[in-house]
Amino acid sequence: MDLLEPTREAFRLLFTGDAELWRIIFTSLNCSLAALLLIGPPSVALGFLISKVSFPGRRALVVLVQALLSFPTVVVGLAIYMLLSRQGPLGFLKLLFTPGAMIIGYMVIALPVLVVFTLSAVQGADPRVYETARSLGAGKYRAAVTTLFEVRFGVMAALFNGFGRVVSEVGCSIMVGGNIAGFTRNIPTAIALETSKGEFAQGIALGFVLIVLALGVNVALSVLQGEGGMK
Repeated sequence: MDLLEPTREAFRLLFTGDAELWRIIFTSLNCSLAALLLIGPPSVALGFLISKVSFPGRRALVVLVQALLSFPTVVVGLAIYMLLSRQGPLGFLKLLFTPGAMIIGYMVIALPVLVVFTLSAVQGADPRVYETARSLGAGKYRAAVTTLFEVRFGVMAALFNGFGRVVSEVGCSIMVGGNIAGFTRNIPTAIALETSKGEFAQGIALGFVLIVLALGVNVALSVLQGEGGMK
């Protein structure tokens, strides 16, 4: 199979501003970033609470959240599909096969990543940070913010890894988004569709975008962590 010509065509699509290609890219970015903005704060707060508050079932909750990291995303999509379908309890919202449904799916997928990374970061921090803040008169909220600021690079790692997980997700996207051209078609679902049709140019172009996003996220995190370590 000669892939040289599809590769040339892929870069032509990227650099000539092909409208369909960039619509797919923007759909992926918009849904992924919206999901992180919505689920990020409560997930970080939950990770902090689990690390600092003792309660019955705490260990079981930690195990459950860690197990969700490897939960098949297509099963997440199936569960959300059943909730949002016409016969489902949330069918009246009419969100199935819309970007909103994809954002909900991304939120569910990102949540365990954000919680586990935040939990690990807070547990690895010096506990005297929180205790000192409290002894100096800070309220629980202010002491929590102080602690999270101390582990901000761990929280950043949580957000960047959450973004990487959802932007490349395909199973849930197809289940609840429907891969509708110009509406819910995103990078991973478009790659799967174009490859199945034997049309490699757009798939290669979108694959290149995913690689650039993955590298960009990791480079940005490394730079931020490096700057933090130099201070």
